Amino acid sequence: MRRVVVLVLLALALPMAAWADGINIVNRGGSIALSMAGVISTNSHLMQFQQIKAPKGGGLGYVSFGTGAFNGTNLFASSTFSDVGSFFNVTGTGGFNGVPKGPIFTGSFVGPITWTVMNTIGKGCPTKPCTYSFQLAGNLSGQLYTGNTVVGNTVQNITVFYGEWVKAGDGHIGLGHTHFVTPEPGTLALLGTGLVGVATVVRRKLLS
Repeated sequence: MRRVVVLVLLALALPMAAWADGINIVNRGGSIALSMAGVISTNSHLMQFQQIKAPKGGGLGYVSFGTGAFNGTNLFASSTFSDVGSFFNVTGTGGFNGVPKGPIFTGSFVGPITWTVMNTIGKGCPTKPCTYSFQLAGNLSGQLYTGNTVVGNTVQNITVFYGEWVKAGDGHIGLGHTHFVTPEPGTLALLGTGLVGVATVVRRKLLS
């Protein structure tokens, strides 16, 4: 009985270890289009892929994303965006050791996307001159360049100048961080071995 309990606990712990590794990326700049229909980000520069950083004045690729419709009534207040019709894509330009050329990640948001007012600068907001700082955050799911289906999350810090927003509905990304959880092949093999062991022991117990 003790052996069964130990193996079950091992099997439960293995998935967490198997997904302990991951891919980290950092993006900055580009333009943001904001409306009640959603947020669209274009041409945000990929500044870091794992430990590889873009050279001064350059980039490793681009990050683009879009959300579904806004769930609140006022874009200047914290709320959420829908994930319906959303997307999140990372593309590498290659040319740097270890940075893929072409799609790095192709996927979408999963679940509500939070939209949080972090700070306002200016008197009498929302009237110009006034600067808003927002944080957009959400979970992701899609396909990595390796062919694996992965999950992850992103946090995008967005700055909007009130005058620009009213005139063109745009802003820019100050800094974005995204993490994709990827399985370690060796640990996944260990997970499979552990699960087979559990199944064997349980089967023997049931037959005895």
